[in-house]
Amino acid sequence: MTDTTPQEQVAETDAEAVTEPSEQELVDEGDIAADYIEELLDIADLDGDIDIDARSGRAYVSVTASESSDLRVLSKPDTVSALQELTRLAVQNRTGRFSRLILDIGGSRDARADELAALVERAVARLEEGAASASLPPMSSYERKIVHDLVAERGLVSASEGEGRDRHTVITRA
Repeated sequence: MTDTTPQEQVAETDAEAVTEPSEQELVDEGDIAADYIEELLDIADLDGDIDIDARSGRAYVSVTASESSDLRVLSKPDTVSALQELTRLAVQNRTGRFSRLILDIGGSRDARADELAALVERAVARLEEGAASASLPPMSSYERKIVHDLVAERGLVSASEGEGRDRHTVITRA
């Protein structure tokens, strides 16, 4: 989950050119993604419940295990990231538009958000101990956004630095 995809790089460097999708376009993205994921689950002989949501200009697709299914094999961070990219490509192929869809399998996104919160806490502790800044490891634009929000809640400042796979967040005092 530390790779920045070419699509994310374009979105970050040319954000003005990207128009926010309408609510209906997000619902359509979610439906296409859900169909794609459902086919994948069928092929893998896994059962899962799929929920679709639209918020903050993104379609969110969540897959949770039904009582008879175990999604652990798909919920590893690198696997979720790869499946998300494949799902985005399927959506883009059908819609002809760039997709910022977020895929969550078995609560993996919530678990990662908790990990990111712990990283921010350790960085804040370094600042409180006198460090001028604290750098976090490289991560995706979605994860950096979560970090920026967490840092802002703490009244600190954060900025993304670096390029491509090395893009990371640096936290400083306000």
